[in-house]
Amino acid sequence: MGAAEPLRSVLWVKRRRCAVSLDPARALLRWWRSPGPGADTPGADTCSVPVSEIIIVEETDINRKHYTSGKWQKMEKPYAFTVHCVKRARRHRWKCAQVTFWCADEPLCHLWLQTLRELLEKLTSRPKHLLVFINPFGGKGHGKRIYERKVAPLFMLASISTEVIITERANHAKDIMHEIDTDKYDGIVCVGGDGMFSEVLHGLIGRTQRLAGVDPSHPRAALVASPLRIGVIPAGSTDCVCFSTVGTNDAETSALHIIVGDSLPMDVSSVHHNGALLRYSVSLLGYGFYGDIIKDSESKRWMGLARYDFSGLKTFLSHHCYEGTVSFLPAQHTVGSPRDGKPCRAGCIVCTQSKQQLEEEQKKPPHGVESAEELEEWKVICGKFLAINATNMSCACPRSPRGLSPAAHLGDGSSDLILIRKCSRFNFLRFLIRHTNHSTSLLLKFIE
Repeated sequence: MGAAEPLRSVLWVKRRRCAVSLDPARALLRWWRSPGPGADTPGADTCSVPVSEIIIVEETDINRKHYTSGKWQKMEKPYAFTVHCVKRARRHRWKCAQVTFWCADEPLCHLWLQTLRELLEKLTSRPKHLLVFINPFGGKGHGKRIYERKVAPLFMLASISTEVIITERANHAKDIMHEIDTDKYDGIVCVGGDGMFSEVLHGLIGRTQRLAGVDPSHPRAALVASPLRIGVIPAGSTDCVCFSTVGTNDAETSALHIIVGDSLPMDVSSVHHNGALLRYSVSLLGYGFYGDIIKDSESKRWMGLARYDFSGLKTFLSHHCYEGTVSFLPAQHTVGSPRDGKPCRAGCIVCTQSKQQLEEEQKKPPHGVESAEELEEWKVICGKFLAINATNMSCACPRSPRGLSPAAHLGDGSSDLILIRKCSRFNFLRFLIRHTNHSTSLLLKFIE
């Protein structure tokens, strides 16, 4: 039988006779109850698993005590294989599930094993060797335990080898990234919060630019993209990056996304001052209210997660506003809008089209102008602001399920600029409350 031909057999699943089909062209495994010869058509009880969401296929040990009684005794010598796969649960969560298929024919069992394994080998985006950084101090300090109990067993099941480094201080991961040879890894995994992700991101980008001979301090430098992907296992306080990309802050879900090779392109912003690079950002650049909260909470890490509530209340009561001027360059290439209500998803059409238009714009000749700056039309807004925010993603988290900018796109080549003008404490409280429910805050009159 050719690899591209559909495979269909009658097997046993959970002591029930089932018709099982595998269509390589659709990369889909399906099974449904088939009590007799006439029940070969899929019905409402059909179960299916995309091959892309199968973790591994193993030959089942039929000598285990669990399998030596009951209906299996009716087979002279049963044979079985187990499919470990993703099971989708509520609220974007993924779980690891197992389905065991039984038959009395050894060649048939081996045919299924071989066919499924051949299809899995064609999935080249899956990692084989990962570098793992664990922050043992982030969040509630459970990073190491979360990795060992929930993540490491799944990596082992998927035959992923790992090199684990437990960080001992701030910027430890960043410093290691500058020193080690990353060519032997398929990706980097950080176990911790947004700060841990930021460390790894800075280390990876910095290393890539240094090797490429690019000066990252120049605001218009064309940065070289790294071929390595970064995976996030949530173990921090807010886990904004993980929640905004995966839809939940569940460690098992994130581990399964890493195992099956899921990835999303992500915009990175750089912050410069006086000709020097200050830092990179993928989530929120906040000046005013949010910046004040982060600054104040850093000195209160001993309070744990409660520091955000304390600093938030303190900053809200102070009600500081900042008078200033905001200059920005409107994005001409993006096909989305912060107010269009279209969330970013895997395979997002907005990100794809926006990226294509941006690349076409960058290829256009300058028409005799000495620099691109002379072609740009910057806009300037003056006034008093409670907060000035630029987001590259929705900035969603468990406390704010939709985030600061629900329709922000991860890879459209632009940031959503949100200006909160000076208003009363009551109106600002309305704005904050809308973050904790499913209402949008961008329609309020003092929001631009």
